[in-house]
Amino acid sequence: MSLRIATWNVNSLRRRLDHLAQFCATEQPDVVCLQETKVRDEEFPHEAINDLGFTHVLRHGQKGTNGVAILSRLPFEAEETLSFCGRDDCRHASVRLAGGLEIHNFYVPAGGDKPDPEANDKFAHKLQFLDEMAAWAKERLTGRRAVLVGDLNVAPLETDVWNHKRQVKNVGHTPGESERMSRLQAAAGLIDAPRRFVSPDQPLYSWWGYRFRESFQKNYGWRLDHVLVTPALDGDILDCRVFKDPRSWDQPSDHVPVILDLASA
Repeated sequence: MSLRIATWNVNSLRRRLDHLAQFCATEQPDVVCLQETKVRDEEFPHEAINDLGFTHVLRHGQKGTNGVAILSRLPFEAEETLSFCGRDDCRHASVRLAGGLEIHNFYVPAGGDKPDPEANDKFAHKLQFLDEMAAWAKERLTGRRAVLVGDLNVAPLETDVWNHKRQVKNVGHTPGESERMSRLQAAAGLIDAPRRFVSPDQPLYSWWGYRFRESFQKNYGWRLDHVLVTPALDGDILDCRVFKDPRSWDQPSDHVPVILDLASA
């Protein structure tokens, strides 16, 4: 049997319900991990999600910003939400499926516009969050069958942005952030699943910003959305790919889904 897991920063779940339905009808994921749901738990659109076939849901949200959710056709054996940096700002949710597979869904802080932790509290928060994630991954994920997905808001490789020389001093692609992503991966030996199928020397993007209207048409992209897999699942990785279509739909999110296929749950 195979298992299909998708991760997608939808940039407001209620605004993108039609897009989510279209994506699920086309790609038939078993589990969908969402970021930036921007909806309080008591206002979560359960009926619409159930109509898509996802009868098992873990949501962890707040009004207007942040928020994560895990939608599943398969039951959960366990659920958990964690806080980082001493803030309960709805940036993590995880579940365990039958057979022991853990799925961890993260939304890392964007970090503001200035890559200076002394002058920019948002950037300092982001760096602390990534540091805490690495320590957590070493303790929690080592030796486990686990998938870590989400909008990690870092494009670590030179080919993860459309113009490395131009972007290397911008938040999301600074050397300090890229180094922290490396530490996160090294902490539990995590495998960068999409780069198994697209060579690290080739461009790969999952986000095209709103500020420049033609960013998607001109492919001025960044890879901010990630799928990391523990070594225990190495032999189960069948495919991992970016699904670009939703970025061309009407009023899209600036992010697109990334899809992981595993040989077994």
